[in-house]
Amino acid sequence: MAAAAAAGAGGAGGGASAALGDGGAIDYSVHEAWNEATNVYLLVVLASLALLVYARRNKRRIMRIFTLPPAAETPPEPNFYDSMKKIRLRQQLEMYSIARKYEQQQQQPPKQTESVQLSVE
Repeated sequence: MAAAAAAGAGGAGGGASAALGDGGAIDYSVHEAWNEATNVYLLVVLASLALLVYARRNKRRIMRIFTLPPAAETPPEPNFYDSMKKIRLRQQLEMYSIARKYEQQQQQPPKQTESVQLSVE
């Protein structure tokens, strides 16, 4: 019985050492998973810090993405009509200047053209 008890104790001890061995394998896989997880977290933290530094250096460029340009707020029709008004005004000014030149030519007395008389001898 003592042998059986010793074998049982030895078996229990062997079982305990086997359990510790299995536990060691479990611990190893847990440590490996923990190392992988901490590596991932470390990469995430480093990427976040890099983005933060980039955002501080390029703040204006990033803000331009989120702000609407002022030209987009106004509809394009007023610009079209404004340009049409300017074109019409320019045409009117050209016609006015042509009319003034014509009137000045009509008001001036005709110039005397010098005529050369040739005499035949």
